[in-house]
Amino acid sequence: MALPPSPLETFPKLRKWAVVGVSADKSKYGNKIYLDLKEGGYQVYGVNPKLESIEGDPCYGSLSALPEVPEVVNIVVPPAAGLSVVEECLALGVKNIWFQPGAESDEAIERAEKAGMNVVANACIMLQKHAWA
Repeated sequence: MALPPSPLETFPKLRKWAVVGVSADKSKYGNKIYLDLKEGGYQVYGVNPKLESIEGDPCYGSLSALPEVPEVVNIVVPPAAGLSVVEECLALGVKNIWFQPGAESDEAIERAEKAGMNVVANACIMLQKHAWA
């Protein structure tokens, strides 16, 4: 019996992403990741309740406020906030979650994995995305 593909094998095919913790500050990874995905041709939504727009695009206060459910949620928030993002993903039916380095917590990863989500942690989407090309 073959093993299912790892998230790093399947995520390159997924084109609708949300970046939770997007930032208007160009020096922050939340901004860099958003722009990198957008420039890579992905449909990307910014999520930050403190912003109305990001790089000229609408920014949303929560995943629930997005116009569609993303295929992947990229988390760029402090680890203490990650578990609530996982719970919102589960409520919306999001199947794929990516914890940027420094955003992960054992509790959030465990919750996502136990719920059957495809999880990537300890890897930067910007580096990995360029390796896919």
